[in-house]
Amino acid sequence: MKEIAINIKARNEPGVLNDISALMARCGINIIYTHLFIEDKDSGSIYMELEDVKNTEIFIEKIKGFEAVQEVEIHRSLADIYGKRIIIIGGGAQVAMVAHGAITEADRHNIRGERISVDTIPLVGEKELAEAVSAVGRLPRVGALVLAGSIMGGSITRAIEEIKDEHEVIVISLNMPGSVTQKADLVVTDPVQAGVMAVMAVAETAIFDLKKLKRKRF
Repeated sequence: MKEIAINIKARNEPGVLNDISALMARCGINIIYTHLFIEDKDSGSIYMELEDVKNTEIFIEKIKGFEAVQEVEIHRSLADIYGKRIIIIGGGAQVAMVAHGAITEADRHNIRGERISVDTIPLVGEKELAEAVSAVGRLPRVGALVLAGSIMGGSITRAIEEIKDEHEVIVISLNMPGSVTQKADLVVTDPVQAGVMAVMAVAETAIFDLKKLKRKRF
């Protein structure tokens, strides 16, 4: 099974995506990830990761045959480039400290061939935080979510329950008031250590398994 990643630059007009996806269906190609964005009023880009591509050269020539298509490029997949993602959500100071630990630890593993990236967003407010947590379930390649704040509960806790039920995401929380800590897989007091442990939990180059821990608070 051959997998490739392509970026198609095409005219910004109705029907272009439909024509391209119909071609892929006829060729028996499966789309495993796609992202479309408008570059300007006249053109847009369609990034796709595909599997079951039998002949890349012929397939690319067929795409170039569409009148609306301006350019086609082949790339490594985002999984190969950015790898697993650590998402850190919460208050600014706490997010910064967790990110410090996560980035430092990710660098150690990435030097050894791993690919782990770190995304952060400092937010204030239960509604805003709950929306951000829910959105994690719609992001690709998320390995762990770290909740870094002073107090979290209510709708944030319900959002955690939903993503844990529907997605394979490790949830790590700082030790704080609120019901979030009851739903987290791991509760860590030191924010820097929380970032380090989040990376260790998803890294293939680390000998660390949350399931083997006899307690979940540190």
